[in-house]
Amino acid sequence: MQLHNEQDIVQLITDDSWMMDILKAARTLELPDWWVCAGFVRSKVWDVLHGFEERTPMQDVDVIYYDPKSLDEAVEKEFEQKLIRIMPDVPWSVKNEARMHVINNIPPYASSVDAISKFPETVTALGLSINEQDQVILTAPCGIEDLLNLVLRPTPYFEQTIERMDIYKERIHKKNWISYWPKVTMAEIKINL
Repeated sequence: MQLHNEQDIVQLITDDSWMMDILKAARTLELPDWWVCAGFVRSKVWDVLHGFEERTPMQDVDVIYYDPKSLDEAVEKEFEQKLIRIMPDVPWSVKNEARMHVINNIPPYASSVDAISKFPETVTALGLSINEQDQVILTAPCGIEDLLNLVLRPTPYFEQTIERMDIYKERIHKKNWISYWPKVTMAEIKINL
């Protein structure tokens, strides 16, 4: 299957009943500025681009939202439990990006999309949501070119410091995505200091 643009990705997700069920489950939480993000999107696209018949297993399904009025981590765990009751076989992870800057030791995010733009890799800096008409919405603040071209590259935010680049390199080594998707290549890295 060929994927050329955002519309192709949106259609791919729309045609996947399991992914749509996950998006609908996340929507039931009625969270502000919510997205299912990162590997949820990347893995589907890369599986299709590799011609895989079966879905590559995911360690977690990341649901993020942005609510500066409720920063208690226990609330996130309650949301995870609600999702587990809806779809118990999904490895849910729910995080409020309004507090995650503290964990990541960086300035506060302005929104969920701002947080996504500061994920380590361009191919995970992606999010999906759906509206009330079940139309899929894709956010890709770092673009989709690397995703569609099977290229691993740090986001511009991670290219800014040696410390962040060390985190990026460690993640790439630990995740070992190339062992799952052998057509993936590593971009030449330039640090923009």
